[in-house]
Amino acid sequence: MGLVLVGGKSSRFGSDKALATHDGRTLLDHAIASLSPFVDDVVLAGRPVDGYDLESVADRPVAGLGPLGGLCGGLHVARDRGYSAVLTTACDLVRVPEALVARLAAHPAAAYVASAPVLARWPTDLAERLDAHLHAAPGDRSIAAWARGIGADIIRPDAPLPNINTPADLADLQRQAARPALTPRRTN
Repeated sequence: MGLVLVGGKSSRFGSDKALATHDGRTLLDHAIASLSPFVDDVVLAGRPVDGYDLESVADRPVAGLGPLGGLCGGLHVARDRGYSAVLTTACDLVRVPEALVARLAAHPAAAYVASAPVLARWPTDLAERLDAHLHAAPGDRSIAAWARGIGADIIRPDAPLPNINTPADLADLQRQAARPALTPRRTN
């Protein structure tokens, strides 16, 4: 199962960044497209998004826990449906190379991308362990800290992955995409 984390408040972005556009598609469309070749179903974690007829799962055990709450809800739903693992991404992670997602999908254990921990593969048998972690005393609720704590494998991308947190980030990405590719100089 694929899980796109969309539960954030987009406070730095100023509007719903899942619906912001890049290359004529919403950021959410890009996220769904990055997972779709590798999963049977894509589900949204955190909230429904206007204009999308995709199932959404609530954060677990309660709202407001950030991406880990969305991951926890998704792991439980996936496990209950018989899936052995969940591939995750976030709506603000764009231009994800298909080969990188393929590496995650084929990985035999929990694994995450070092520079973008929301891009990951999580076995569904971690659902109860994540529940226990989230019920424990407050601590670091980041996905990276959770991944390190369970000994998840680290996958390193071949190139940096753009992450969109502000309108300026999106504008920078669009400027980069609009630049013509450099042609290497020929030497004689």
